[in-house]
Amino acid sequence: MAFDVSDDVTYCSVITLQGNDSAEREGPSKRGRSNPYVRMGAKASRERMRREKLNDRFLELSAVLEPENPVKTEKLAILVDAIRSLKQLKAESHKYVEMNTKLSEEIKNLKAEKIELREEKLTLKADKERIEQHLKSMFVPPTGFMPGNSAVFQVEAKKMQMIPSYGFVPMWHYLPPLTQDTSQDHQLRPPAA
Repeated sequence: MAFDVSDDVTYCSVITLQGNDSAEREGPSKRGRSNPYVRMGAKASRERMRREKLNDRFLELSAVLEPENPVKTEKLAILVDAIRSLKQLKAESHKYVEMNTKLSEEIKNLKAEKIELREEKLTLKADKERIEQHLKSMFVPPTGFMPGNSAVFQVEAKKMQMIPSYGFVPMWHYLPPLTQDTSQDHQLRPPAA
């Protein structure tokens, strides 16, 4: 005798006996026992599905690790690549964390320096204003043009001999620094023999 059991293990709605006598039972009866061979087949199919999912995940991992290369099927090679990539990413992450801390320290130092420069700028402005006020309070005649005594000049001009090319305008008696420099005289004007 063989039993034909439906796919649902929890409720047996129809059990068919095969052989000379056939009888049918209908309705939700007690939980029926399934055939141990059927149970083993379900376990094998579940295991097969689990392996297929695992293989699919390995293929996805291989595609993520090296998208430009063809997909690897060897699980050990995929795991080695994944471990190598994780170590590399961990090292890069550590490097970026260190760089971030250094940059944040540098930012703090620059902010402190900026505050110091602002304070120094304010003190320099205050000093400049104080010096300008001090200079304004002092009366100093401007240097440069010195007015001559025109009455004395006119009296002496009558006594002076008149040269046609020169007028009565007094000449500046300071010579420019280039004409006073005598270091190049031996090259520009050789001595007369």
